[in-house]
Order: sequence, then C-alpha cells, then structure tokens
Amino acid sequence: MGMADASAPSESGGTVKIGIPKIRFPFWQELKGYSAKKLRADLLAGATLTLVSIPQAIGFSLILNLPPLPVISAMMIGGLVGALFFSSPYHVFGPTSSVSLIVATTIAGLSGVATGLTPLELAGYLALLIGAVQLLAGLLNFGEVTKFISRSVVIAYSAAIGLILAVSQLQHLLGVPGVPSTGFWGVLRQTGMALAGGKIAWADCGVGAVTFLVFFLVRRWKPHWPEALVTLGLLGLWSWLNVVIVQRVFPEAGLLYHTVRDIGALSAGVPKFSWISFSPEHLTLLPVLFGSAVAIAIIGMLESASITKNLASKSGRPVDTNQELLGMGAGNIACAIFGAVPGSSSFTRSAVNYQSGAQTQLASMFSSGVVLLVLLFVTPIFNYIPLAALAAHLIRVGFKMVVLPQIRVACRSTRSDALVFWGTLGAALFLGLDVAIYVGIGLSLALFLQKTSEPMLVEYAFDDSGSLAALADKAQRPNPQIAIIHVEGELFFGAADVFLTQVRKQAEDENIRVFILRMKNARNLDASTVMALETLHEYLEKSGRYLLISGCTEDVMRVLRNSGIIKVIGVENIFSGDPTNPNVSTRRALLRASTLLEGEADIRIFYDKRKEKTGNSTAEEYPLDFQI
Repeated sequence: MGMADASAPSESGGTVKIGIPKIRFPFWQELKGYSAKKLRADLLAGATLTLVSIPQAIGFSLILNLPPLPVISAMMIGGLVGALFFSSPYHVFGPTSSVSLIVATTIAGLSGVATGLTPLELAGYLALLIGAVQLLAGLLNFGEVTKFISRSVVIAYSAAIGLILAVSQLQHLLGVPGVPSTGFWGVLRQTGMALAGGKIAWADCGVGAVTFLVFFLVRRWKPHWPEALVTLGLLGLWSWLNVVIVQRVFPEAGLLYHTVRDIGALSAGVPKFSWISFSPEHLTLLPVLFGSAVAIAIIGMLESASITKNLASKSGRPVDTNQELLGMGAGNIACAIFGAVPGSSSFTRSAVNYQSGAQTQLASMFSSGVVLLVLLFVTPIFNYIPLAALAAHLIRVGFKMVVLPQIRVACRSTRSDALVFWGTLGAALFLGLDVAIYVGIGLSLALFLQKTSEPMLVEYAFDDSGSLAALADKAQRPNPQIAIIHVEGELFFGAADVFLTQVRKQAEDENIRVFILRMKNARNLDASTVMALETLHEYLEKSGRYLLISGCTEDVMRVLRNSGIIKVIGVENIFSGDPTNPNVSTRRALLRASTLLEGEADIRIFYDKRKEKTGNSTAEEYPLDFQI
C-alpha cells in the first residue's frame, strides 16, 4: 500500500505503515497474469457462489422484514464494489446474519419514532454510516489493529461458524423448516424434539441423502468437476422438470419436499433499484443511528480479519487488512446509494468461494453478474432447488471449516492458546458470534499481559571460582551493602506493580544500603513504571538508603527525563548506557555507591531467571572487578 507518510519498524522486521495510504485496486495486479484456466475457475466459483447467495438473501430478508430484492441488491452491488478493493481473492461482501439482526433491531427500535423514513430508507442510512466509518478506518490503517487477533481466536471462530452453519441447516435437511432460528443450542434442541416427535419429512431426508451421494460420486469419479455447481444444478433442473411433468398429469399435485420457493420465491425480470434520497432534514437521525453503525462497523472489521486470515493461512495468499476495510466501506456506501441493506464479510460465502476454486477477486464479481442473470432468465429453475440439497451442501462447507489439525495445534501448543480457543468457541456457541470475537480478543490480550507482567528476580552471588551462580542457601549468602538488580523485559503498566513488589521485597533486608537497577534490557517504560520507581526511591530514602539506575538506553532516558523523575532521584544517581561497553555505566554506578557508603561492600546481583534458561546471561557480563 502506498503511503503519504513515514514508516516504523514492526515486530516482523518489516515496517508498519503510518499515514494515509493511497487507494489501490489489487485485482488489477491479478489481471496481469490472468489466464483462461483462471477465468474458468472464477466463472465456476462465481456460479457456485450464486447458488448459495440467493437462498441466503431470502433468509436474511425474513430476518430484516424487508423484500428480498434490496438484500439481493446488497450482494450484487456491494459484492461487486467490495471486490474492486479486496486484497483477498476469496473475500465476499454481502448481508450476514449478525449484521441483519443488528439492523433489524435498530429499525424496530425506531418504528415508533416519527422519522418520516421507511424501514428500507433507515437501512440505507445505516449502510451509509457504516460505510463511512469503515472507509475512514481503512484509510487511517486501523486494519493494523487486527494483528492482535491471535490464530487461536481465528481457528475457534472459524470452527464455531462451521458448526453453527451445519446445525442451522439440519431443519432443512430433515424437512422441518418451521423450526425458529434460536441459536446453536436452540436449533439442536428443537430439531431433536422434531425428531423425537416424528415431525420430519422423509422426502426431504431422501433428497438430502441423494445429494450427499451425488457429491461423493462426482468427487470420486470426476474430481475436477465443480461438484457443488453440478450437484445443485442437476437437482434444481430435475425438480423443475418433475413439477412440469407431474403437474401435466396431476394438476393438483405438488412436490413432496421443500424447495427454495417455499422460503420466498423470486420473480424473473430486471431488478428495480430503490434509489435512496438523503434529505437534509433527516440529518438529525445520524446521531441516533451512529451507535449501531459503529458497532456493526467494528464487528465487520473483526469478522473480516478472522475470515481473511483464516483463508490466507489455508491458501498461502497474503492479505492486507486495510484493503479489506476499504472494500467493505465502499461496498456499504454503494449499497446505500442503490437502496440496498448494509453488508459485511460473509464467512459462509467466502468459504464457499475458496472451496469452489476461486482464483481472483473476479469470482465475486462474476457472482454478481450471475445473480443478475438468474433474476432475468433462470429464476424458475432456481426456485426449485431442493432446500435439503442446499442444506447438504452448506453442511459440507461447515464441516470443512472445522480444521482438526489446526485445532490440535491450538489446543496443544500452550495452555494460553487452549484457553483462548475453548473460550472463543464456547462464547460463539453459547453467547453469539459477535460476542465471541470480543471474548477471544479479550482473553488473548489478558493472557499476554499476564505473561509479560510477571518478572522473576533471582538472587545471585559470586561462587569460589569467581563465577556468578544462583544462591541456593540464603543462610550462606554474603552480607553486602550494595545490590545490583538486573531488570529484564517489558516494564509497562501491567508489570509495574509486580516489579515494585518484588524489588521492595528484596529491599526489606535493611543491610542493603544501595540498590542499583541495571536497566540495559528494560523496555517500554510508561507512567506506571515511573511512579513505581518514585515510590521505591521514597521508600529507600526514608531509611537513609539509596537508589541508583544504570545502563539506561536512549528510550529509558527519554521517559525518565520527560516525566521529571530524573530530578527526583537525582541526575548524579542515573547513568546512561554505553553501546560499546554495556558495563561502563554499572561500574560508574558502583563508584557512586562507594562514595555514598564511604566504605567497602560486597555486591549481590539479581536478574531474571528466564534469561539464564536462554543462555544469554554469562559471568563475563559481571566481571569480578565490579566488586568494590
């Protein structure tokens, strides 16, 4: 991404972009090496994606209590515009269940308010606000925030989506479409009750079984064929011909199984877009809608990061999270202009796009065109695709999203990863997908902060050979008046209190007159650390003892100087580090200590025990001539 400003080093050794990026269209790069093979794959993926998209759009229209066309328009217009910006070739924009639920709740909350707007117009205003927030976030590089989402969160979120998707289709597979969607466990319970009561349609079950069989046969005998497109297309055509032929003989007869038209039939013809007019008198609604718009924008950003990172790990194709934000923002603004409902990143359709063999962003664009062609010419056949067949396909997609090898790695690597995985998965299944994202990120950050805020200080002394070794028996330790405490690691707010507590515990030995904090490897000091140092200084000063600081790096000195603590401790008691000889400043601190004590003393050294395990701490760091 081109930048207008500077850049700073990142953890990976590259750079983190700072400033406003230049807007670019990644799919142009894909076109440079485009081939007939890629075109065929994108066309097939786009066609397969359409078979899933339109029935989903009809279901979302029922959630929103709006006509199907504005929802389908969001898939066509938003999907096309979003794909122009997306860096991921599999990322698909459109209406989602989480966004639809929040939009429906917001619109219902304004139903009793005299806004002068229809529910569809309110949805358009929401789409405009959501798009503006996401577009601004992408321009300001807020996508970088998503790097703090751990892989365990992404794996758990992906698995939860797969399980929820598979379970949500059981009602259609078993022929009980009247089961309300009440969450993962609610659907399981009510579907189980339907099974126990014998309230299932065996014809739907049979169609589902046939679908799984056809999938297996196509995969077995023709592995290069687009199995989803072939299977669903054949069953839709067979169902349509069945109706045509049967009704000629038995005009009153109907199908024994449920089809797409049972949840909302589509009519053929050119779609008429409902252009939204944004009147000045309606600007007062923006503050009312802004809270919901920001919530949806944040959820979209987190879902986008989870989706694209998960697919990127599977495909090896890199992803730019800022580009995904720009695409979603542009897609929502386009939806607002064309009178469509808001959208977000679709986990289901993105997974279908990937598993259908999409090669570039053109697959999603082709899907928008295929949707239009379906509305114009193929609507009758599409309306007759059996719901059980579509459910069988989505169940397969759902189970493919539960990647057992990745789950095994997440659960066995560390306890923290396992806790994050199960916490995210449990929150998704019990509390909802939107809550699960926040739970997963919160757990990851909390456990990370816990790891970095637990410094370990181990007392060391010189042994008979003149080497540094841990002092196993406290009763045999020397009686020094000077202690050197080697500070290792992060000293941000999360570690400040623990650091102060452990140092003060060592300071309870009143025989120690001078404490030298060796800050050569201390990083990320903040206000909390400065206040902890001030508290330690005051504690020692009250008993006539001293605090010295040595080995200060440039960053540490800047914090000490800007905070004013350098004047409190005393400029003469703080020693900057020397890059050419890191021990010079500690030697100077020891000379200062001898001046303060006006006598001789032994030296005790404390340092992080974890450093010992890495083999980075050696006796040469603390030569014997440090003893005064």
